[in-house]
Amino acid sequence: MPVQAPIEKHPFEPFLPQEARILFLGSFPPQPHRWCMPFYYPNWINDFWRIMGLIHFGDKAHFCITDEKRFDEALVRSFCAHAGLAFYDTACEVHRLKDNASDAFLEIVKATDVPALLSRIPQCSTLVTTGQKATEVIAGTFGCDIPPVGSSIGITMVGRDLRFWRMPSTSRAYPLPLEKKAEAYRKLF
Repeated sequence: MPVQAPIEKHPFEPFLPQEARILFLGSFPPQPHRWCMPFYYPNWINDFWRIMGLIHFGDKAHFCITDEKRFDEALVRSFCAHAGLAFYDTACEVHRLKDNASDAFLEIVKATDVPALLSRIPQCSTLVTTGQKATEVIAGTFGCDIPPVGSSIGITMVGRDLRFWRMPSTSRAYPLPLEKKAEAYRKLF
């Protein structure tokens, strides 16, 4: 009989600045040994913070402390709070079926209560998924269509009209150059 992977609980609290207008939802963080900071998109080889640097500051290294191969967590948090960006994931408990960070090998044990998150950020009008698994969870949970990558659709959730954006994964495993990913994310902003 195969041994089932242990249940992993989400390691981060939701980051929900009071003035948040955009809620980013990934699937689930990688294992802690892959982190370069204890915050969302913590893997040094994930391009989320490089994309934000390109879009908002014209510099993919804006949030990077390159010689230490880590992101500047204080700068990231400050930027997100001021820009109205909130973060969590679509799963709060998972089984990791392989010893890696791939969404393909995540089994969701407990999905996130997204309406509860939204109730804590009343000015939020945009919901963003950053990969296929997160997108599928939102579409399945709310019975809506899946927008094409880099596009959005209108949905109603918790009595609120929202734009639901499906963005390309920021993982380097997703076969799209950084600049092309940044183009897609730029449309969101």
